[in-house]
Amino acid sequence: MTSEVSKSASSQTKVKLWMDIFIFISFLVVMEPHLSDLPVHEWLGLALTFVMMVHLLLSWDWIVQITRRFFKTVGGQNRLNYILNWVFLLDGVVIMMSGIMISRVAIPALGLDLVLGPGWYKLHDLSTNVALLLLGLHTALHWSWIVSTINRYVFAPALSLIKR
Repeated sequence: MTSEVSKSASSQTKVKLWMDIFIFISFLVVMEPHLSDLPVHEWLGLALTFVMMVHLLLSWDWIVQITRRFFKTVGGQNRLNYILNWVFLLDGVVIMMSGIMISRVAIPALGLDLVLGPGWYKLHDLSTNVALLLLGLHTALHWSWIVSTINRYVFAPALSLIKR
């Protein structure tokens, strides 16, 4: 049973790692719509929203656990991480909603026509800039996990293949 649990945890860690890499790279591409072209910007942004929701669901046990212990026994690092993640989630919702409201490609392709206002553009721009800052903080807080997980699931297997 223990080996099944560790295999499941290992598998989930691998999935989260590849999701994190996809989210990170996609976010950087989406951050500059002039480089990625507007259709890529909008469709990749919608895909990114879906992947982030799956990431949230995969982390649900951690969210519930920290929520229950937040004011009791949660350490400073976990408390900061928890707050940052909630701010990141709320900012992501603002990005998604404002992006949908200003969409000129993806949403019209789905047959929807939304009324635009200049405030939506400003809100989208501000919230994406905040998200870039939050992404940097999130990456910094998780740096040791990122390095150890990449070493374990990317570099170590690659080295073992080379050594054969």
